[in-house]
Amino acid sequence: MDAAASGIQEPFDLIRLSLSERVFVKLRGDREVTGILHAYDGHMNLILSDVEETIMLVDLEEGSDGAGTVNVAKRKMPMLFVRGDGVILVSPPSRT
Repeated sequence: MDAAASGIQEPFDLIRLSLSERVFVKLRGDREVTGILHAYDGHMNLILSDVEETIMLVDLEEGSDGAGTVNVAKRKMPMLFVRGDGVILVSPPSRT
């Protein structure tokens, strides 16, 4: 299926087609969120509901050439506003 047939001609078309569906959003600061997309704008500000946030926490050990442990913290929120300048990527749901 080509992009024209699916109604995608510009990048924001992919976001528009993902409204009311669960999306994956990668953010600055080693954060990721998944949630149902309700609204967006040209700055990539997003309104998500039923959100799960995943934060990667890296604890560097002193004198170990950058080696450390990675801890994962998760939390759930009923509603979230994501400021667009922190968005790295938005992945729509897989369409089969």
